[in-house]
Amino acid sequence: MKQIRFVLATLICSLTISIVSVFASSMDCTSGAKKECYFSFKTAGQTANMFYYSSVDSKDKKNSLLITNALVVVHGHSRDANKTFDAGVAASKAQGASEHTLIVAPLYQVPSDQAKNCMTKGVPDASPSDLTWTCESWIQGGLSNGSEKISSYAVMDAFIAQLKKEFPNLTTITIAGFSAGAQMVQHYIGFASDASKLGLQVRYVVSDPGIWLYFNSQRAQPYLKGMKVSWEQCRGASQGLGQCELKMEEPSLSCPQVNDWKYGLNQLPHDLPWGPDEARKQYARANVFYMEGALDSSSARGAFYPILDKSCAANAQGPYRLQRGIVYAFYDRTLLAPEKHRTVTIVPNCSHNVSCVFPSKEGREVLLPK
Repeated sequence: MKQIRFVLATLICSLTISIVSVFASSMDCTSGAKKECYFSFKTAGQTANMFYYSSVDSKDKKNSLLITNALVVVHGHSRDANKTFDAGVAASKAQGASEHTLIVAPLYQVPSDQAKNCMTKGVPDASPSDLTWTCESWIQGGLSNGSEKISSYAVMDAFIAQLKKEFPNLTTITIAGFSAGAQMVQHYIGFASDASKLGLQVRYVVSDPGIWLYFNSQRAQPYLKGMKVSWEQCRGASQGLGQCELKMEEPSLSCPQVNDWKYGLNQLPHDLPWGPDEARKQYARANVFYMEGALDSSSARGAFYPILDKSCAANAQGPYRLQRGIVYAFYDRTLLAPEKHRTVTIVPNCSHNVSCVFPSKEGREVLLPK
C-alpha cells in the first residue's frame, strides 16, 4: 500500500512539474513575440488601449525588480512590432544583457479597414477599444483617431512613465527606432517630456530612417576635389560617399517645402508642446546615437528603395538612407551640437533589415552598451 502511495505521489508530483514547466514555457517572452507577451496600458484620461510586446510581465514582481535597463524598439511603416521586438530580444541575448534588461515594442495601431498598406503578418488587428492612427500620422507625431485625441509623441511620454511605474528599479531607457520608427523617434527627441523628473536617463538610437528633421535651413552638399558634384559622382566604398567631402549650404530655391515639417521646422503641427527654438535646444542636449546598414545605399531590393521618400525635400538630404544618415551626422557635428561629436555607426553586410542591424555586433553595442 505504501509503495502504491509512493508511486501515486511521484506521478502527481511529476505531472505537476510538467504542467508548471509547460506553463512557464508558454509565458517565456524572451523567445520571441507571442500573444502571452502582448500587454496594454491606458494613458491618463484615456479609455482606449495602447498595446506593446514585452519581454517581462510587470506582474512578475521577482523579475520586475531585477530590471534596471529598458530597450524600447519602435517598428517601421509596416508596424512590424513583432519582428522589431524579436530583433531587440536577439540583441539583448547576444549582448548578455537579458537578466537586467527589459525589451518592449509599442504598437501604433491602425484600423484594420485602413491598414492594407501598413500591416505585418502575426500582429493583432486593432479593436474598437484601441488607440489608432493612420498609416502615416503616428510617424509624424499626429493625433490619434476618434474623440480622445492624443499625439503619438504624448503616448510615448506616457509609455515611458508607465514603464518606470511598473519597473521601479529602472534607471536607463534606450528608445530605438528603425526605418519609419527611426523617423518617429528622431522627430520625437526634440519634443519629448523630461524623463529625468522620473529618475530616468534616456538614450536615443536612430537607425535607417528615410528622412530626417533638420533644425535650420542648411543641408550638406557633396564636393569632389573642390568642385560641387552630384551624389552619383560620390559612389564608392568609403562609407557611402566615395572620395567626396561635405559642405553645409542653403538648399535649392526650386524646392520651397524643403524646410517644412516633417523635413524642417516650418509649419509645425499646433499640437506639439513647444516651438522650434526649444525643440532644437532639447535635441542638442539629448543623448543621441545614429546607425545605418552599410547596404542601405542603393535601389537594390533589400534596400526597399520603392518606399523611400524621393520628394525634392527628401532628396536634398541625400540619395539613399545610408548617405542621408552620414550627411545628418555631419550636419549634427557641424551646426547642431558640435560638442557632442555624434557619428554614425555603419553595420556591415546589412541592408534595410532590422533583424540584421539590431542583433549585429555593431548594433547591439549601440543599443545595449556594456
